[in-house]
Amino acid sequence: MRFSVLLLKDFNFVLMINYKLLQQLCNIHSPSGEEYMMKNFLLQYIKSQESTWKVKPKLYHGEEFQDCLVLVFGKPTTAVFAHTDSVGFTVRYENQLVPIGGPEAKTGYRLKGEDSLGPIACELELNEQNQTLYKFGRGIDRGSSLTFECDFRETDDYVQSCYLDNRLGVFNCLKLAETLENGMIVFSTYEEHGGGSVPFLAKFMVEKYNIHQALVSDITWVTEGVEHGKGVAISMRDRNVPRQSFVQMIINMAENSGIPYQLEVEASGGSDGRELQESPYPIDWCFIGAPEDHVHSPDEKVHKKDIEAMIALYQFLMSEL
Repeated sequence: MRFSVLLLKDFNFVLMINYKLLQQLCNIHSPSGEEYMMKNFLLQYIKSQESTWKVKPKLYHGEEFQDCLVLVFGKPTTAVFAHTDSVGFTVRYENQLVPIGGPEAKTGYRLKGEDSLGPIACELELNEQNQTLYKFGRGIDRGSSLTFECDFRETDDYVQSCYLDNRLGVFNCLKLAETLENGMIVFSTYEEHGGGSVPFLAKFMVEKYNIHQALVSDITWVTEGVEHGKGVAISMRDRNVPRQSFVQMIINMAENSGIPYQLEVEASGGSDGRELQESPYPIDWCFIGAPEDHVHSPDEKVHKKDIEAMIALYQFLMSEL
C-alpha cells in the first residue's frame, strides 16, 4: 500500500494520502442519470467516518434532491461542488451504443454493466462507418448503461484509471470533510451530459443558507500551459468567464498559502460553474482542480503532486473563506 506525503513549508497541513478510497470510487458504476450507486456509497462512507471528522455534518438528501447529496458543516459561507457522474454508453438497438457525455471510443476498450440477465463484461468496437458498437456473447437489454472497466494503477508519481474525472473531485471533498469546520459540500449529478441538478441545488444553497460563493472541485486538462506535477490548476476562465474579482481573490489566497498552483485559461470546456453562473442568483465561483491526461478514456492520468496540492489548497481556502 503506497502512502504519499506532502510537506508544504508555508502551510500547516501535512498530507498522508492513501489512494485506496479513490480506487473504490473509480470502480463505482455511476454514469449520468444513474448516480444512485455513488450516492448510496457516499452515505455509507460518511456515516462510517463522520465520528472521526472535526465537525459532524448535517446531511440533506431524498426525493427533493434526487441523487444529489449535501453536507453542511457549522455555519457555512462557501460551498464546494463536485459532480458524481461519469461518461459512458447506452445500449441502443442491435449492438449499437450511444454515448453518455463525451467518452473516448476506441476498438478494444473493455466495458462493464448489468442488465436483466446479469453482469456484462464486453468490448467496444468501431466499425468501418465509425459507428460505436459492443461485442458480447448475447444481446444486451436496450437502455442498459455501460462504463469503462476499471484498471486502477498507482506508481510513485501517478495514479491512472478511468473516471478520475470526477472521482478525484469527490475524493477531494471527502478529504476536505475530515477537517472542515464551516462550509457546504454539494455532490451534484448530470454534469457530464448537460447538467440539470445545479439549479435546484443553487436555490437550496442561497435560500436556505444564504451562500453566494462556491468552489468547483473537478478535474481539468493537461495542456501546453498546464502541466503534470506543477500544482493544482486554478481556472481563470473556460467557456464561461466567472467574475474576475472573486477569481483574483482566490489566486491571491493561493499565493499566500505557499501551495503549488498553476493558472489555466481556456476557451472551451465547462463544469458545474456554468450552471451556477446562469442561475438567477448572484453566485461567485472558481474552478480549482488537478490536471489530467487522456481525458474521458480508461487511462486518465494525474500526477500525485497535483492531487495533493488540490487537497491542501481546498483545506486552506475553506478555512479562510
